[in-house]
Amino acid sequence: MRLLVVEDDLPLAEALTALLTSSGYVVDCVHDGEAAMALATDEAFDLVILDLNLPRQDGLAVLHHMRARNNTAAVMVLTAKGAAEDRVRGLDLGADDYLTKPFDVREFEARVRSLLRRQAGLRSSTISLGNLSLDLTTRQFSISDQTLDLPPRERALLELLLTRAGKVVAKEAIMQSLTTLDDILSDNAIEQYVSRLRRRLAPHGLGLRTVRGIGYLLEKAR
Repeated sequence: MRLLVVEDDLPLAEALTALLTSSGYVVDCVHDGEAAMALATDEAFDLVILDLNLPRQDGLAVLHHMRARNNTAAVMVLTAKGAAEDRVRGLDLGADDYLTKPFDVREFEARVRSLLRRQAGLRSSTISLGNLSLDLTTRQFSISDQTLDLPPRERALLELLLTRAGKVVAKEAIMQSLTTLDDILSDNAIEQYVSRLRRRLAPHGLGLRTVRGIGYLLEKAR
């Protein structure tokens, strides 16, 4: 899943980016409101973590900009503004959660997981298809009751396909979900990741089907 951190406190921005990246998320980070508006318009994110006190457009302006353009990414406001009127305004403008600084890292991580489950339309902390499952709390895959360790890109791809199991996932969606702004990922690279996953999953009764000209579909083997 792809996340955007919007935070002008550079040490905090770096710490949040490192924390989320270590949990297996694909993370971009910007430090002002105008950059956040541009990214929210041009790129697709599952979750935006948004400070309010930003240079060049504040966080509420960014939030209003997103919702006015029907951007449905989940938004967690993360700010030192803890007054009730600030929380009410942020939530009324379309924020999905509001966490004040300073905060407990464990609570932050739990709120991120909760928002991403809600964004994916999931009620449980576990996603399963046949013998494959993903624990969204530990972010650990298992297959046939064995831990499935994967390189970061394959892991991100499998998570995307599993959360949309039974549906075709377009190559463009895969490209956006697996890469930050600093990454370059070719069609050939995606095909290689798909091929590796297909070999891992086939012995366990799962198929990864290519839908020519569109994308890929994770399903139980026929």
